[in-house]
Amino acid sequence: MVGYPEALTDPSYRCQLLTLTYPLIGNYGVPDDKEGEFGLSQWFESSKIHAAALIIGELSENPSHWSSVKSLDQWLKEHGIPGLQGIDTRCLTKKIREKGTMLGKLVVDGTPEDSVPFDNPDQRNLVQEVSMKEPRVFNPSGSLRITAVDCGIKYNQIRCLAQRGVCVTVIPWDHPLDTN
Repeated sequence: MVGYPEALTDPSYRCQLLTLTYPLIGNYGVPDDKEGEFGLSQWFESSKIHAAALIIGELSENPSHWSSVKSLDQWLKEHGIPGLQGIDTRCLTKKIREKGTMLGKLVVDGTPEDSVPFDNPDQRNLVQEVSMKEPRVFNPSGSLRITAVDCGIKYNQIRCLAQRGVCVTVIPWDHPLDTN
C-alpha cells in the first residue's frame, strides 16, 4: 500500500486522471520534500507530481500527522494540479474496469466542453517525459553494480537496491548501451 503523495509522484501515472477509492483523502497532509538516503526524496517517488489530476470522494480539510507541512489541497494548488471531490469514485472505478482505459477531461462549470480538448497521452512518448535526462549514480560504494534504464523508475526501486549494497546507475531511456 502507498499513499497519495507516493501515487501522485509515481511516474507511471504520467498524464492520468488519478482516481482514489478510499472515502476520505488528505487526512495526513503532505510531508516536506526532504532529501533522504542516497540523495533521493524521503517521501516521494520522483521529483514532481506526474498525475494530471486527482479525483476523490471527499477531501480532508484539516490534516493531522507529525510529518505534515501542508494540506493535499495546498500541494496540488502549488503544482497546478486540478483536484475534484464529491465523486462516487467506486462507481467510476467500476465503469473503468468494465469499459477499459478511456480518455477523460475535467471541465469547469460554465466552460464549453468543446473548448477543452482531450489530451491523448497515447500520442506522446511518456517514457521520454519521465526519464532522467542524464545518467546518475546512487550508492557509488556499492559492492554489486546494476544499470537501470529509466522508463519511469520509482525512487523506492532505486532505494531498495541501494539499501542492499548495490551501486545503481540509472540511465535515460535513450542512452546508448555500450558493451565495452
